[in-house]
Amino acid sequence: MTTKALTDVAARNAQPKTQPYKLSAGGGLYLEVMPNGAKYWRMKYRVAGREKRLALGVYPEISLKRALVERDRAPVAVRAT
Repeated sequence: MTTKALTDVAARNAQPKTQPYKLSAGGGLYLEVMPNGAKYWRMKYRVAGREKRLALGVYPEISLKRALVERDRAPVAVRAT
């Protein structure tokens, strides 16, 4: 099964629902849309088999393009800690 890549238009048009939901951007990166309309960039990763989440910023202050760059830089930062 293939998933469509998240676009800026889809991120901009994402409407809040009664529960938070995620829009995948690939590579562990996703946009979390909250019931109050806030949109947060988050990244899932694993350390020693345990799942962790990294907050990358708030959309639209952090664009999709910048979030993808931060996603690619994150493994280096995670390994350094």
